[in-house]
This record gives sequence, structure tokens and C-alpha cells, in this order.
Amino acid sequence: MNLTVRPATAEDYDAVARITADAYLGAGYFDSAEYPYMQKILRVAERAAVAPVIVAERNGEVVGSATLAVHGDEWADIALPDELEFRLLVVDPKVQRSGAGAAMVRYILDRARGTDGIRAVSLTTGEDWHGAHALYRKLGFVRAPERDWPIPENGKMLRVYRQEL
Repeated sequence: MNLTVRPATAEDYDAVARITADAYLGAGYFDSAEYPYMQKILRVAERAAVAPVIVAERNGEVVGSATLAVHGDEWADIALPDELEFRLLVVDPKVQRSGAGAAMVRYILDRARGTDGIRAVSLTTGEDWHGAHALYRKLGFVRAPERDWPIPENGKMLRVYRQEL
């Protein structure tokens, strides 16, 4: 299986939206794609116009994506001035635990190391996304519980992880 991580192109946006919806709805974070936040994150072209979006592609098929942000960006939620934050890291539920998520995180870490002024990478993840927690710990991230915060629409807590570079 050939896995590549690369910047998203306009041809990827429909796949990114489908995978994002499947991952978020499948995890139970929202009951429907009609929630305003879900509508926002499914507008991939708008997101990609202001923030870097990456995809994981396996054998020519997009199987995952993530959005990158730095402090002050429209898509930054938690980034401190010296951090690269990644958000909306999703892998198609049909191929989760296949290495796509880890490949995207490694790509993000490499990108952060090559960015002036960035000394860490941060992220938020769902409180009960235990597979994601294990992946982030395995890749060297540590919890930053003092930075945890609730999802405004439903009050579920998001956990913050951080890795010094």
C-alpha cells in the first residue's frame, strides 16, 4: 500500500468533507451534519482558502486530512505564539488504524520543525477518542490538561496535547 501525505488540492475537497462528516458523526460528536460547526468544517474550499489543509492518500484515494494553523489564524483554537496547531485530523473510518493518521502527524511535525519561530505542535482531540490519544502519546505528545476546553455546542470536553520540538 502506497501512502502519501501532501497538501490538499481542490480535487480533494469533496473527499475531505465526506471523511470529516463520517469521522465526526461516527464518533458521536454531533447527531447531524446540520449543526453550524459541522456545516463550517464541511466547507473545505473555504477552510483551505485561509489555512493549509493536508491529505493522506493511499493508492490514489484520499483517506485522511488535517488543517494547520498558527497563533492568530482564523482556524487556530489553542495555538500559542510559538506553536503550530493541527485541527480536524480525520481518517476515513473504513481505514482507521492503518497508519494514515500517524503519517499525517509525522508530516506535520516535520513541517513544524522547518518553520521559523515554531517550537512546539499542539492539538485538541475528543475526550473519548482513545485511539487518537494513544497515537498522540506514541508519537511523543504529552497532555496539557490546563488547556482543555469544552465544545460550545454540546459541552463535551476537548483534550489538549502538545509536543516540544
